[in-house]
Amino acid sequence: MNSALPPAALAPQAPFTSRDFRDALGQFATGVTIVTARSPQGHPVGVTVSSFNSVSLTPPLVLWSMALSAASLPVFQHCSHYAIHVLAASQKPLAELFARKGVDRFAQTAWRSSALGVPLLDAAAAVFECRNRARHEEGDHVIFIGEVEQCTHQPGQAPLLYHGGRMHTDGLQG
Repeated sequence: MNSALPPAALAPQAPFTSRDFRDALGQFATGVTIVTARSPQGHPVGVTVSSFNSVSLTPPLVLWSMALSAASLPVFQHCSHYAIHVLAASQKPLAELFARKGVDRFAQTAWRSSALGVPLLDAAAAVFECRNRARHEEGDHVIFIGEVEQCTHQPGQAPLLYHGGRMHTDGLQG
């Protein structure tokens, strides 16, 4: 069997743009989460994140990332614990609220404090309470590794999805 590539496959390709890369990444559907923590002054902080993934079952580890330019980055870099809330389709307005800048996200949100003081949002499809185990700066983001200390879930909820630069509440339409 001849495994040589045809000459066209060896030709250099034109470089891709940041927009090309972003659009290609947008073809991968992800869930939508909100990550919450407390500032050193005790204020609740939260942000909408679509870069959540499992890492390990033993020990239980998850990851998410945040842009270096994010205003709340210092809070998450220095907090001991945070919570990741996997959102249900019905929580799209909450995801949009936590994605906006310059608003008091917690003033109009139902939440309570965990035993460690981390803000926990009501009615999420799943919640992972994590110890801030590791951080890795890569490119224009920081990757956070959380060790899950507690988790809860509410089965049967339709997921809130992010695909093609938009949130979807009723599945993806071709």
